[in-house]
Amino acid sequence: MSDPSTHDAWNELRALPTGQRVEVSDAAGHTWSGTVVPRHDFSGDRVLQLKLESGYNIGVRIEPTFRFRLLGGGPAATPPSSRPPAPPRAADAGPWIALLTTGGTIASRVDYETGGVRPVKEEREILDFFPELEASGRVQIVPVFDRLSEDLVPEDWRVLAEKIVATFSKGARGIVVAHGTDTLGFTAAALSFLLVDLPGPVVLVGAQRSPDRPSSDGASNLRAAVDVAHDPRIGEVVVVMHAGPSDDRFAIHRGTWVRKMHSSRRDAFRSRNGPPLGFVEGGKVELHPLVRPPARGPPRVDGPIDTHAALLWFYPGLTPERAARFVEGCRGVVLAGTGLGHIGSDHLPWIRAATERGVVVAMTTQCLEGNVEPYVYSTGRDLLRAGVLYLGDLLPETAYAKMVWALGHSPDAAGVAQLLSQDRAGEFHDRHDPRESA
Repeated sequence: MSDPSTHDAWNELRALPTGQRVEVSDAAGHTWSGTVVPRHDFSGDRVLQLKLESGYNIGVRIEPTFRFRLLGGGPAATPPSSRPPAPPRAADAGPWIALLTTGGTIASRVDYETGGVRPVKEEREILDFFPELEASGRVQIVPVFDRLSEDLVPEDWRVLAEKIVATFSKGARGIVVAHGTDTLGFTAAALSFLLVDLPGPVVLVGAQRSPDRPSSDGASNLRAAVDVAHDPRIGEVVVVMHAGPSDDRFAIHRGTWVRKMHSSRRDAFRSRNGPPLGFVEGGKVELHPLVRPPARGPPRVDGPIDTHAALLWFYPGLTPERAARFVEGCRGVVLAGTGLGHIGSDHLPWIRAATERGVVVAMTTQCLEGNVEPYVYSTGRDLLRAGVLYLGDLLPETAYAKMVWALGHSPDAAGVAQLLSQDRAGEFHDRHDPRESA
């Protein structure tokens, strides 16, 4: 143990290499033990960053009276060699699925030398880190992107759709897409419109907690997604994530119904305006009769897309001038209105001018449940007369993805409006009880 009477412990602690295990004590006898990890941009002066045995990272401000002792090299986290052995691998000749990686929290792992988190890219590394993925059959890894989900753009949706079709053409039974959670709902909706005649499931999955946290949900979400991808009864785009805080039940959401409802909870994703399509529990997949069955194929990408679209969220104080500037150059605009689908009446002139020059202006609601309805209040009737198209119970993100797809399929406003109004991927609900989605 270092002697505080002869020197300042910080001089030695700050020189320790990443990965060194150490125990630090203050004058009152409080101790912290863990693995030295790199200091980050927000570390204060004299702060030692440690990864605790629990997996969490902390910062300890080192005072001149502190003592420390080395605990030996190696990280505190459990190295891969000490993980339980992988389950037996199913025969390569049987049905197989593909895991397409796009980046995000789920495509990362703890670096056992630094204690930090880094992307996982190589096929062998992914399968070694998630050995249970091959318990039901071979899994082929297909890297597509290596970006956070907020950096993905609509053009990437088409690239991803083309990769999915190409992978199905090679004989995959189902596809799992590992995706960051922040814009996962947009991608799920876009793929629902872009992919046609699917012979099996396309399952989007993410992780809310990074792998350096004890509550990480990536591995369990992936395993449930693989179970769904193997299911021969599904022929549509779905999202699989935790159905509750524990690791024993996972919800299967239709790609056009799902929304991220919490910034960090593991069960952040919910189906809106209706119940999930099913659940995974104990490796068993239970499905709702609404699930769309596989098609005979072959699958194809129904492009092109047109990104001359905007999603405008109405709020008190949004001026007509600002809104009009925002939608300049657009062929289509999705409005996320209040309540039954309303925005301020002073916006009617720019909306009327836009629709008269051929811009499609469509209305959704900011509410989490329910339909837009233009006939209840005069505001709705005025918007309807101005040429606004009301889109039932579509989520704003689903409506935007559908707008991008519809604009690519018709050069005129009437054709785009007709495509937006038609149910294509089960996006519109029949009459429902909102309590069913709770």
